[in-house]
Amino acid sequence: MVLKIAVPDLISNSYFPAVAAVELGLLAQQGLDSTIELIFPVSKAYAALREGAVDCVAGSAHSALAAFPEWQGVKLLCAQAQGMYWFLVMRSDLNPARGDVSIVKGRKIGAAPWVDLGLKRLLVAAGIDEKRDDVIIAPVPNTGDSNANFGLMAAKALQDRAIDGFWANGMGAAVAVESGAGKIVLDVRRGDGPKECFNYTMASIAVTDAFLAERSEDAGKIVEAIDATHRALTKEVVLAEKVGRKVFPENEARLIAALIERDLPFYSSAISSEFVSGMNAFARDAGILQGTPVYQDVVAQRFWK
Repeated sequence: MVLKIAVPDLISNSYFPAVAAVELGLLAQQGLDSTIELIFPVSKAYAALREGAVDCVAGSAHSALAAFPEWQGVKLLCAQAQGMYWFLVMRSDLNPARGDVSIVKGRKIGAAPWVDLGLKRLLVAAGIDEKRDDVIIAPVPNTGDSNANFGLMAAKALQDRAIDGFWANGMGAAVAVESGAGKIVLDVRRGDGPKECFNYTMASIAVTDAFLAERSEDAGKIVEAIDATHRALTKEVVLAEKVGRKVFPENEARLIAALIERDLPFYSSAISSEFVSGMNAFARDAGILQGTPVYQDVVAQRFWK
């Protein structure tokens, strides 16, 4: 039986541990034949999980609520990495300063569905009101296809001046900065922006309750493979480029090792109660969660050490 893993952005560092677990054969070492499928946006990836079209989603944790209201029927199996992992990048010609969130006032910011919620709540925490301050947060043009790689398309839209900034992954940020079109304003994972934003979401692996009931052993193997991937990349980060050469275009394959090296301090599969509390508070504030689910309602705790 093939393990089908959906990712909402493939040419990216965000969900790289899941991709590397497949491409380095670490899931295969656990006896799991596996494939990666790009399904954008993340809400469609979770819908595919709900419908049984895929077995796992390697995506943003909070976005499980798009298809599983109130965490009914789904669990976070493990983390791919800790912390909210998106970047706010603005056009270089606007002369943005690192940490100055006010640069978004009067500007059009590209962000993917459900990903945009992280930026919206961050702006609230930073004292910025979308309506009052004339901030437009909307999808990037031409990203309606389910095979879209959002970060790269956001970087291209910025370069074409179709948007003033974007909220997307580290690969999109790196491409925009290298081209000269953009500058990083916020990197939440590394301390920019309001402190509470770190726990809004994380890159996780999610499965259904039915999967846990029917394939409990495989669930444990998935976590073992993610842990093994973290160890392998930490020991030999050049493996990231090896994986990149298999699945990325040439330019992004060249960039990926440096991005993964930067992410290594956040590589842990554990999901803390502090994170779940922070994510659920964010989800309630964002209007995507009504209740107060406890830790065990959200996390398949028994599968990690």
